[in-house]
Amino acid sequence: MTKSRNPGGDIGGARHLAVRIRKSKGRSASSHRWLTRQLNDPYVSAAQAEGYRARSAFKLAELDDRFKILRPGQRVLDLGAAPGGWSQVALSRIGDKGKLVGIDLLEIDPLPGAEFHQLDFLSQDAEEKIEAWLGGGADVVLSDMAGNTTGHKQTDHWRIIALAEAAFDFAARVLSPGGAFVCKVLRGGTEEALLKRIKQSFSDVRHAKPPASRADSAEMYIVAKGFR
Repeated sequence: MTKSRNPGGDIGGARHLAVRIRKSKGRSASSHRWLTRQLNDPYVSAAQAEGYRARSAFKLAELDDRFKILRPGQRVLDLGAAPGGWSQVALSRIGDKGKLVGIDLLEIDPLPGAEFHQLDFLSQDAEEKIEAWLGGGADVVLSDMAGNTTGHKQTDHWRIIALAEAAFDFAARVLSPGGAFVCKVLRGGTEEALLKRIKQSFSDVRHAKPPASRADSAEMYIVAKGFR
């Protein structure tokens, strides 16, 4: 699991075929649409075939292939790490000499090579604990966090931007000089203010929508390198 592939094409030599789901009286229309999308999503199938815990693993792999964020021997902090897909990708790229710590409000199933903790990064002692677990400052802080959606686009946008801002503020306290920060945001207007703040602290700031992000999703990722 060192390089991402494009699951939109052939997978394992076999073409991805569409699956039709019969409607059920006990299933809502929204549940029917979600199930149909999941079963016809080539990234879901590829994640299962390659042993990733979530399809979102491909998003980080694609971002890293493009921006070269992760390197052997780095100390990496994965905020909101559950279920562990991003941690799997990060581990494969930092190698045995690297260190990965993942935290989440939820308990995360163990992953060889990773150190997971059930912790709120907004808690008063989180910074001290994380630096102790990492053995120093972080070289990379990752955040694929997103709160529960309400269905109201503007409310969901504000929520995820608030999480991204909190992740950035925390990253600025634990990153080592020259470090990198990756986080998810939703397009909607207020992300520009966050981008401006991040550009003041990093020498190179980009934003991108990796191929694994669904076409109908407003999500994008901020990739910041060269922490000052």
